Amino acid sequence: MKANFHTHTQRCFHAFGTEEDYVKAAVSAGLSQLGFSDHAPFPDTDFGYRMPFSELDDYLAAIDSLKESYPLRLFKGLEIEYLPTYRDYYQTLLGRLDYLALGEHFYLMPDGERRTIFSAKSTQDYLDYACAVCEAIQTGWFAFVAHPDVMMINGFAWDNNCQKAAEMMIACAAEQNMVLEFNANGYRREPLTYPDRRFWEMVSDTNIRVIVGSDCHTPEQVWDSSMETALHAAKAMGLNVIDTIFEGENAR
Repeated sequence: MKANFHTHTQRCFHAFGTEEDYVKAAVSAGLSQLGFSDHAPFPDTDFGYRMPFSELDDYLAAIDSLKESYPLRLFKGLEIEYLPTYRDYYQTLLGRLDYLALGEHFYLMPDGERRTIFSAKSTQDYLDYACAVCEAIQTGWFAFVAHPDVMMINGFAWDNNCQKAAEMMIACAAEQNMVLEFNANGYRREPLTYPDRRFWEMVSDTNIRVIVGSDCHTPEQVWDSSMETALHAAKAMGLNVIDTIFEGENAR
């Protein structure tokens, strides 16, 4: 079965195409399940690179309106960062969605500072990132962790901090039976910094379930050569690759 649960739309201002454009591309590529996971808005703060909060209702309604028109199962989701102060908001979202994907692009430090993983000053920051990811996993609110190894995009050499951060996230995922995403979008970037083989070889020593996600930002990327490359690489490393995060009739 072909499925993708990491799909962005033009609503986030750095992707292209409507919800229907992605559905048409998914049907053309032979997918049987498609999950939308555009970057989630927050109700009181615009953190950038995401849909406005005012578009959330339209986004969900657009997905619902397509469910009867195309021969595949559609799921309503959002990719979102975990910030402890928004606990009630996550609960509200889960009442309206099929899933939340954890995409921890930024996180809060103990002193309240908001730190972005893409501008890490050193690998020491990766330990804070890993702590934030683990705290999010332990809430039980997320269906999978998107690109857990995205920290490697900074280009720092692998060191003890990288090793420790990876160990922390992998141990937490194993303990909580959390799905980790092997992200195909890294293969569209030059140079390739993630998926990071050292991280995923550690995952391969566990029975953690792994979903391959496109992280598509154009309809053509729903299932492209990067998805094929990622799927082949994940299986070649002996990862416990699953086809879907949903079993049975879970779509609303």
